Amino acid sequence: MRASFLPTVVVLGAGLVASHATFQDLWSTCARLPASNSPVTDPTSTAMRCNNQTGITGKCTVAAGQTVTVEMHQQPGDRSCANEAIGGAHYGPVIVYLSQVADAATADGSAGWFKVFEDTWSATSTDAVGDDDNWGTNDLNTCCGRMNVLIPSDIPAGDYLLRAEVIALHVASSSGGAQFYMTCYQITVTGGGSASPSLVSFPGAYQATDPGILINIHTAMSTYVAPGPTVYSGGTTKSAGATCVGVETGTTTGPAVSTATG
Repeated sequence: MRASFLPTVVVLGAGLVASHATFQDLWSTCARLPASNSPVTDPTSTAMRCNNQTGITGKCTVAAGQTVTVEMHQQPGDRSCANEAIGGAHYGPVIVYLSQVADAATADGSAGWFKVFEDTWSATSTDAVGDDDNWGTNDLNTCCGRMNVLIPSDIPAGDYLLRAEVIALHVASSSGGAQFYMTCYQITVTGGGSASPSLVSFPGAYQATDPGILINIHTAMSTYVAPGPTVYSGGTTKSAGATCVGVETGTTTGPAVSTATG
């Protein structure tokens, strides 16, 4: 099955279409829409930056310390909780990066990135194989396609690219099997502080042989290490299989913002 991430002004979203995935626009005008819903499969390609998409005019304003919500559904515009957010056994982590840039409308993604969120994997007590464990993609399904992502409160004000990504690992046991679905959103952060997170580059942050990329999830797993850096100290992680909270519960039917409390 194919998938697409669909953003709002401050609620970022994702949707699934046929067997692969891309991030696409639902409510807002700040997403760089991919040309197709085919995945990137070469982690050393410059397509890993923003899925080969150049800048657009729109930007979404988000205050530092606020929470945006990623949302995925099987078809663009289909926000029904009755349908899986991402199907086709596309198990894998959900990861979000930020890159501070001079102008989000013209930035090419070559500036450094820092990881602000990930929801990866945890074992279940009922099955010995990884594909039946808890994954970030399962949480998208359980939580009505929605996942909350904190914009760190201490990062400087200014323009950023927000890079949202799902890595589908269902055929990742051979090199080139992992499927990367990402889109860049053009945001302007207000407020904030003066933090200077450590940065990685795309390409460069991932290698095809990384244990979180070259992996057989259909065998017993004792751990999973997501590719790339650790989450920045001002960011957040979600434990795969955790309870849905806030807008994730599906009680909100349109764009919404929640204020971080910790």
